[in-house]
Amino acid sequence: MGDTLLALSIPVLVFSGGIYAACESWWRRRHPAPPSPYTHQAARLAERAMLVDAERIVDGAYESLGALYDGPSVPGARVPATDATPGAATGPDRDRQTRVTR
Repeated sequence: MGDTLLALSIPVLVFSGGIYAACESWWRRRHPAPPSPYTHQAARLAERAMLVDAERIVDGAYESLGALYDGPSVPGARVPATDATPGAATGPDRDRQTRVTR
């Protein structure tokens, strides 16, 4: 009896697996999954969004620093590189007061 039950359990498992697969495929056709974020279309959309952000950053930087790239508007005008006066002490301690020792 035990061998007969074991022999009949294999076709029952195969049949129930087939019924499960048929029902699952029917369910998937009726209720499709949302689109995966790992598709080519999602990659293209992310690339477009990244390019728009990069263009916005570059445009903002050019608005802020455009005068440095365009140069002076009047020919012969000089834009000072720093606020240091010629002959002043340069280096990390230039803002420090010098101490007089006696």
